[in-house]
Amino acid sequence: MVTRSTLHSSDAQVLRRLGSSSYAALAMPLSPESFVAELDAQNQIALERIAIAAAVGEPSKAVTIAQLLLLALKNELEATECAAAWLPSTPEVSVKLALARQAGDEAKHYTMIQARLLELDIDTKTLDPLATGRSPLLTWLLTLEGTVARVAAGQFTREALAVVRNAEFARFCRAMNDETTARMYEEIIQPDERHHHHLGRKLLLELAVGDEAQGAARAASAKVLSLAEELQEIARLRSGITKAPGC
Repeated sequence: MVTRSTLHSSDAQVLRRLGSSSYAALAMPLSPESFVAELDAQNQIALERIAIAAAVGEPSKAVTIAQLLLLALKNELEATECAAAWLPSTPEVSVKLALARQAGDEAKHYTMIQARLLELDIDTKTLDPLATGRSPLLTWLLTLEGTVARVAAGQFTREALAVVRNAEFARFCRAMNDETTARMYEEIIQPDERHHHHLGRKLLLELAVGDEAQGAARAASAKVLSLAEELQEIARLRSGITKAPGC
């Protein structure tokens, strides 16, 4: 049986072999509302895997909340840099404004985490979180062209990923009796990340019109989640890190 998902995962030769009107109907693009709902459902499957992997794995005893917050600084700086880098080459004003809002929020998170680390006796004024290089995810994101792909990869998918990771990190903080860090994430950072994701959803409803746009959005979103799962496993194997926050 040929379904829409079969068509999405097949190459173009499949469509050329299918000549009936019923198959042609399956190949027609979804409405933006249906597409975003479908993409969200597909993403949730991967996000659930990522959440389970983070929840079941216990971090190495050598891993502290402060160390995880240092990783968070890099994530926040990368998110700031990505949004800022995309802004000049994005023609749509609504997306420019969303990227500007996101860059400001991520920069705010960076300074909040800095302040929390200082309370934990770690001064990061001279720290360069990118001294060891950009992550593979940011490296790829900076090469991404096209507004719909950027919105799908960044605000819609990466920010949903951040919500999942931050929730697990906050639970870990509370289990380690660090209520201050847990509340910082739950009360300030998480609402911002959810807002970014909802902005991405709203923008996709405007941009994901037609096969080409929907295909670009779907591919970009899948790439983000694939890289995220790969990097999560690398962090677990190399450093015993399973509760790292997102951006």
